[in-house]
Amino acid sequence: MNDEEIDAFLSNRRWGVLGLPTEEVPYLLPLSYGFDGGDRLYFTYLRGPDSQKATLSERAETAAFLVFAVDTLYNWESVLLEGQLTTVPESEWDNLADVLDDVWRPDVLESAVDVGDIDVYELSIDDRNGIKHQGLPPGFDPDT
Repeated sequence: MNDEEIDAFLSNRRWGVLGLPTEEVPYLLPLSYGFDGGDRLYFTYLRGPDSQKATLSERAETAAFLVFAVDTLYNWESVLLEGQLTTVPESEWDNLADVLDDVWRPDVLESAVDVGDIDVYELSIDDRNGIKHQGLPPGFDPDT
């Protein structure tokens, strides 16, 4: 996929899987995101007192994010992003309203907003790769 196709794909999707480094295996978690149309994704974290995702996000020098769509075994797309993950100061959240308004959030996250147990993180994209596969099953002949 070229950059325009990747941007269109990211703009039309709303969730993916964030990968954070650990000592052993990567920590993977599904997250909804907002895309600024350029080189940044935004995530809203529901944070508890011992939030592993917040702790690992703060420690990570780089993070990976995978967005994918599978229509069939032979028609699928995926985009893998890598970059720097940083906390967005609360004073800047209003500037992100357009980006974050369309982000899907579970009900528990909406109620946590009132108590202040959330953070917003920004993934500044350093590298992007996209793959699109559109094909037919082996042995399928569309002319018969």
